[in-house]
Amino acid sequence: MRRSSSRTLRLTATLAAAATSLGLVTLTTATPAQAAAICGGNVSVYGTLPDGRLTYTAISPNTGDRVKTLIGANLGFEPKAMATLNFNTVLVTSTAGELYRVDIQTNDNALALAGVTRIWESGWTFDKMVYDGAGHLYGTVAGQLHRYNVSQAKPAGPAHIAKHVVIDEGFVLKTLAAAGDDVLVATTADGRLLSYQINGVGDWESSELKSSGWSAVDSLVSPGGGLYYGRTNGGMYWYHDADPTDGKGGDIAYHSDDPVDASGWTQTLLSAYANDCTYQPPAPPTPTPSTRGGQITRTEIMSRAVNWLNRDIPYSQSAYASDPDGDHSYRTDCSGFISMAWHADSSYTTASLPGVSATISKSDLQPGDALNTSSGHVVLFEKWVDKAAGKFSYIHESNPNDDMMRGQDYLNGGSDGRIAGHAASGYVALRYDKAING
Repeated sequence: MRRSSSRTLRLTATLAAAATSLGLVTLTTATPAQAAAICGGNVSVYGTLPDGRLTYTAISPNTGDRVKTLIGANLGFEPKAMATLNFNTVLVTSTAGELYRVDIQTNDNALALAGVTRIWESGWTFDKMVYDGAGHLYGTVAGQLHRYNVSQAKPAGPAHIAKHVVIDEGFVLKTLAAAGDDVLVATTADGRLLSYQINGVGDWESSELKSSGWSAVDSLVSPGGGLYYGRTNGGMYWYHDADPTDGKGGDIAYHSDDPVDASGWTQTLLSAYANDCTYQPPAPPTPTPSTRGGQITRTEIMSRAVNWLNRDIPYSQSAYASDPDGDHSYRTDCSGFISMAWHADSSYTTASLPGVSATISKSDLQPGDALNTSSGHVVLFEKWVDKAAGKFSYIHESNPNDDMMRGQDYLNGGSDGRIAGHAASGYVALRYDKAING
């Protein structure tokens, strides 16, 4: 059993008392709100106090509850801007234009520093600085947005923080946070909430998530995944953007009645690690299975076709086989196969298939369409292999010798001018009347 020394106990008590004096005490909500961002653990937020001491706060991403706040040593200089590179590395600039790397030894039960190293002597005059978690360090000064590439987890200077470019001008922002790979979020003095996708020098896109209501936010951080934390009048509030990729703010959930803390956040600087959380798009809804003779998605058409292909249903113009549902049977020749894949209400023939479908351009063929020839054969279009060259793959109930087959050919029939043994010029592209995208 490990024993805590009296010195450690005194240190822990001192840190707890300091946190309490700053109003940084954990709040627990009776009915936690839920965020859907996928996070590897708690959200990590570093900060600096007015006296230069470093702080570390862990926040539960699912409930917005603050798990703990730790206060460390004085950094030894007056901080101006900071960016969190990873769980235990923070970059901080000084008011003198220096750049320091702050290494964290532990932020478990106490916040202890492994070292504070000056890695750049001058020139770092940014008023805001953020790291996107994907190798890009951003800074703003005089309305310009700058970007550097960071190549090491613990950079030692210009060799590891390089490829400096000025993205553009016009970035006059009140707050700035990184929310993912080349993705920034920011607020303006007039209360707008903006998001930026940075593609390169002079190449960026901006979306107005909110046109007003954010003027009181004086610090903004994001761990990614659509989670935003904004400080207002000393309180820390959390927000969840259900889809941070859509450039719209109508789906941002506010937790005004369930803040991280209603007060006590007195740090002069705050910074979160932008790769703590990721956004995973919701799975598309499971399509309703088709009914015989009803609408059917292209995905289901192809799934039904592959079922017969995997079962290698023998070719016959007189026999019948069950469909994947086992509820209906279809004739096992080429047109019966198409009828089965389409979940048609009958086993049609090559002569009657045009009665339940529309003629389309062959260049418009999509999975689940058909190529039908008056000479008595039809194949199911699977996909383009090389659309520019007219090469495609198809599935068909071929003949009594080969049964179900998958093949590839060219719309013009290639060297022999034939598709599945029939003249390519005789084929007509058909689209089932009940086929829908999906």
